[in-house]
Amino acid sequence: MSTTTTRTVTGPAPAEPAKARPRRGLRGSRTVAFWLFAAPFLIGLTVFVYVPIGWSLYLSFFEARFTVTPSDFVGLDNYRQILSDTHFTGSLVTFTVFAAFIVPTTWALSLGLALLVNRLRFMRAFYRSVFFLPTACSYVAASLVWKMSLFNGVRFGLANTVLGLFGVDNIAWLANPDPPWYWLVIITARLWLQSGFYMILFLAALQNIPQELYEAAAIDGAKRGWQTFRYITLPQLRATSTAVVLLLLVAAYQAFDEFFNLLSKTTWGRPPLVELYYTALGQDQNYGKGSAGAVVLTVLICVVTLFQGRIMGFGRGEESK
Repeated sequence: MSTTTTRTVTGPAPAEPAKARPRRGLRGSRTVAFWLFAAPFLIGLTVFVYVPIGWSLYLSFFEARFTVTPSDFVGLDNYRQILSDTHFTGSLVTFTVFAAFIVPTTWALSLGLALLVNRLRFMRAFYRSVFFLPTACSYVAASLVWKMSLFNGVRFGLANTVLGLFGVDNIAWLANPDPPWYWLVIITARLWLQSGFYMILFLAALQNIPQELYEAAAIDGAKRGWQTFRYITLPQLRATSTAVVLLLLVAAYQAFDEFFNLLSKTTWGRPPLVELYYTALGQDQNYGKGSAGAVVLTVLICVVTLFQGRIMGFGRGEESK
């Protein structure tokens, strides 16, 4: 009796298809295209931002009067001079007053405009464009309009004409620091110029809020208006509000055009940049002292921005709030 054993012969496993590799020519063309688009921006950023910052830091340690290529090293003497200068420290107080007015008023006005535009059922794009249009206007042009037409201090100015209808005498808006009516001129000009930009930011954030939250609140008996705004809308706008406040603080530190053009060469009401302008480009042309002030102002902006961002939770995830 014979037994036949049948063995199954397993053939070689089929080879896996090779993954397609991108062609070197395509990868190279993408790299070239990237540098063609990015190189002009990087070159401009290096030439007009990083090099001036580095050169300003270098000048702050040298005696640099009427020259930007100094040779006399003075160490921290320029910093001691700028920090003991009452005009510079007074400009920081001016900034504090300016920021105390402009930051909350711009935040409230831009948020209010965004809420109104977001509730529109028709012509929303038209009103959005109307409110955003002043952002494209030059600060210099707007300052001259405010100075020569709206608040020119004579009875033909628009503000004095309106007040004259109520029997109010002409007000010298920009000629006298006591009372400081010039703050009204500067604040209104800045509000008109920048509120539209921050309105767009708030409007984009409002449109990203899920409508299910409002529907659930209505089912729970919440009233439309203040309740939904306080407990739904405002918390959902926390990240945008933080970013807006930080941008407004930095913009307030960098205020220059409206102060310079509205107040001309007055010695009062100068923000830090205007004071540094007269320090570096005035009669003495002390570039070393002016550069030291610029470094101090930059460090102050960074500290205030980081501190404000930490208080308002900027950059933290939802689980850490």
